[in-house]
Amino acid sequence: MNGTFIQNLGRVYGLYTGGFIVFILLMAILEQMGVSAATIGILFVAFTIAIYALIGWLSRTMQVDAYYVAGREVPAVYNGMATAADWMSGASFVALAGGIYFGGYGYMGFIVGWTGGYVLVNSLMAPYLRKFGCYTVPDFVGTRYGGNAARLVAVIILVVASFTYVTAQINASGTIAARALQIPFSYGVWFGLLGILLCSMLGGMRAVTWTQVAQYIVLIIAYLVPVIWMSNAQGFGIIPHFSYGDAVQRIGELEGTLGLVAAAEAIPGVAVLTNPHNDPQGGMDSWKFVTLAICMMCGTASLPHILMRYFTTPSVRAARKSVAWSLLFIFLLYFTAPALATLTKLQLLDPTLPTAIIGKPIDEVMSLAWIQNWSAVGMLAIADQSGDGILQLNEFFMRPDIVVLATPEIAGLPYVISGLVAAGGMAAAMSTADGLLLAIANALSHDLYYKIIDPKADTAVRLIVARVLLVVIGAAAALIATLQLTGILGAVAWAFCFACSGLFFPLVLGVWWKRANTQGALAGMIVGFVVGSAYLYYVYNGGTPWMGIDHLRFGIIGMPASLIAMVVVSLMTPEPDEETQRMVDEVRLPSGETILGSTH
Repeated sequence: MNGTFIQNLGRVYGLYTGGFIVFILLMAILEQMGVSAATIGILFVAFTIAIYALIGWLSRTMQVDAYYVAGREVPAVYNGMATAADWMSGASFVALAGGIYFGGYGYMGFIVGWTGGYVLVNSLMAPYLRKFGCYTVPDFVGTRYGGNAARLVAVIILVVASFTYVTAQINASGTIAARALQIPFSYGVWFGLLGILLCSMLGGMRAVTWTQVAQYIVLIIAYLVPVIWMSNAQGFGIIPHFSYGDAVQRIGELEGTLGLVAAAEAIPGVAVLTNPHNDPQGGMDSWKFVTLAICMMCGTASLPHILMRYFTTPSVRAARKSVAWSLLFIFLLYFTAPALATLTKLQLLDPTLPTAIIGKPIDEVMSLAWIQNWSAVGMLAIADQSGDGILQLNEFFMRPDIVVLATPEIAGLPYVISGLVAAGGMAAAMSTADGLLLAIANALSHDLYYKIIDPKADTAVRLIVARVLLVVIGAAAALIATLQLTGILGAVAWAFCFACSGLFFPLVLGVWWKRANTQGALAGMIVGFVVGSAYLYYVYNGGTPWMGIDHLRFGIIGMPASLIAMVVVSLMTPEPDEETQRMVDEVRLPSGETILGSTH
């Protein structure tokens, strides 16, 4: 992976995209020739994972700069694609549309927060952390505030937030593998983990970067194709993003006719439609929307695996451009998710469409192949609670995490599209898991092992430690994922709230307030993280939410506690030395050498 490769990136990924489209067409031909759906699903997942593994192998390295920050040579547009893939997690690809499908308007808070967070990343964080020249987020905290205590606390918060997030990605990859390979979910998570480790273990950030660019191409094609296909078939045109409002209105009419009433759960964790699709309210509903969006925005600007991506660009200017490209590539998917949720719901509810199942005889619905397939892996259930033999709206139960994956089958599209969506979902989950596992392993190997435990460790030992940690942490995350403690979206919301509770203000004030000192940073990180976590424990175990702040929004409790503790303690203790204050001034200048230079 030398300069020649960097210069030919356009040609390399152009050939890759063309080859992937040819593969899709080949799968379509095989389907027409009678090859089974199961075989096509396996080929899609196996082919794409093999490509990612090949990129990981070709990117293997024993250079510290290449392993931790991809040699700081990733062009802005490609870093934007890699960041988007890192960001388009299993939650974004697999679960977000499912959340909107079942939760309606309120779940748009995730989209507002996750997209708006990049405004904070660009204006408050990315260029300045790149100017600093660090390898990891705890690296910045440890150097800015001095001493190993701040570095260690930052490592702990990073590990908790990233580990929570990575369990959600392995959960998503397990869900996809279970359906595509027709294996139990508990086996699917380990299959997904194997693919993730193949991409990241040998080449670190360099391998993950070039793999994520390839994964973004797969996931965005996979997300857009079924939406455009459904929209065109339903008469909303090939660009549904501006025209699906009529579909929202139609769903509102159907919900009024069919009735949205609560029902007993058919199987644990499987949802039934009880929330109106489009019901923006005032008062507490607006408060919940805003608080969710704030937590997701500040979490975005605090998540180490995202901030790490901007350490890989050649310059501060490229880091800023990279954020803009990231936002564009992310926007393509987030702008599409509400349309996908709406059009998929309409496919099931609208009696004028041939795919509608509500109001049909239950025996007829149970004979449908997609109902049988998803029921077989425990993701869907139908219960005739009224005893009339007709499927009512509150008698159809589905796990929200499968809405996107099941959409092609629900819409009656060729199975090749289902295989494509499975490959896209796997790409999304794997790309984010790669970044998260790398963030955890790099922080532990660089900030804990090298900076605190053994400062004299040579390069080979440091990289071996990082690789061993990747495997151990990945296996632990897969084990937790098999327990399915919460849904994919829930686990991701927790990760964002952990990150913003402990890291948001120490990072922001580390750049923008010279008076912030070591004691203040320690107080801010510890108090914010502990208060937020304690509130999560209280609410999750049956406590009454304060002002409607539930377990998805506990960052709203942790962040103010962090800010108050950091400001008060900083003002009560001596200000940082003159050298540190000059360093903070220098970080905010867009030109000049990086603070840590090449000696890091």
